[in-house]
Amino acid sequence: MALLDRVATLVRANLNDLLDKAENPEKMLKQVILDMENQFMQVKTQVAIALADLHLLEKKKAENAEKHAEWMRKAELAVDKKDDGLARAALERAMGFQQLGENLDQQIADQEAQVEALKAALKRLEVKLAEAREKVDLLIVQARRSRATRRAADAHPPNGESHTFDRMRSKLRREEAINRAEREVLGSADDVDLRFHVLEREEKIDSLLKELKAKRST
Repeated sequence: MALLDRVATLVRANLNDLLDKAENPEKMLKQVILDMENQFMQVKTQVAIALADLHLLEKKKAENAEKHAEWMRKAELAVDKKDDGLARAALERAMGFQQLGENLDQQIADQEAQVEALKAALKRLEVKLAEAREKVDLLIVQARRSRATRRAADAHPPNGESHTFDRMRSKLRREEAINRAEREVLGSADDVDLRFHVLEREEKIDSLLKELKAKRST
């Protein structure tokens, strides 16, 4: 999702800059951790907001169901009193609340899916943040070694083809260190969580649809 994409982009950009250009790798790595922590808090806040919105929708659904039942009782009363016009008016009001209830069902289903997606994003971000904290010392060592290799290569004066090959070898080593450092923080792409989330969402939607059809068929 977009939240994790922003975090991944943030970490990747900082690592590239850190390992190739940064004057103070330790400081830059600490800033990366801080940025990820801030992002984590933002996602956590959005989870809380999404849950609050879900509770509001559920409350509104309950209130709407009570109003629907009330107008159905009024329609039954009008039928008992042989007042078809009044019964039709009550049924019309009841139908309005029924339609609103169906809309609320869809909104609740969408909101539940959003809550689950945010929770999954929060969990993945928490794992990546923990990995980054554990790997920060290793990344610092790798950054220092990469910088030392580059400085050693740059310290030698040009020497024809030998110097050219040395620079190429130094560049390859530096790129290898950058790629290794990025893999340490970002890890390999794993869409297992996302696939399970999609399956769970589809299962919930199927269940809600089945319940709604059952209610309308009775």
